[in-house]
Amino acid sequence: MGEQLTIGELASRTGVATSALRYWEEFGLLPAPARISGRRRYPPSAVELVGVVLLLRDAGFTLREIRAFVASRAPADDGWRELYRRKLAELDQRIAQAQVARTAIAHGLACPHEDLFECANFTGGIAALLAGSSLEEAHDEIHSHP
Repeated sequence: MGEQLTIGELASRTGVATSALRYWEEFGLLPAPARISGRRRYPPSAVELVGVVLLLRDAGFTLREIRAFVASRAPADDGWRELYRRKLAELDQRIAQAQVARTAIAHGLACPHEDLFECANFTGGIAALLAGSSLEEAHDEIHSHP
């Protein structure tokens, strides 16, 4: 059967807690390992699979998305590309939202008022948000008036 890793050895090699490995197994990110005397025994390839999970998690994929990625590993299956395309579009949207938020906060810091609630731009932005505008629309609206 070759070298098999205990869950502790897998945790040590990957830096992932044994409780997380158990959860990932239960969730379907890792295949159920063989059991010897009731103890989990993972093949050495499990180290790389845990690395894949860590990489995708750090890139912003949810555990559900990672599970779909792991399931789409068949050589003829191009499903992982679609997962990547969707995640890239989602990240582009989040980056755009963060840039709008950054601009709004920078303008707030540049405001000459000691109390932001005395600033017509700030209160105008609040009113626009309450009227249903997005942060970007509210910010554009208050800064489009001279």
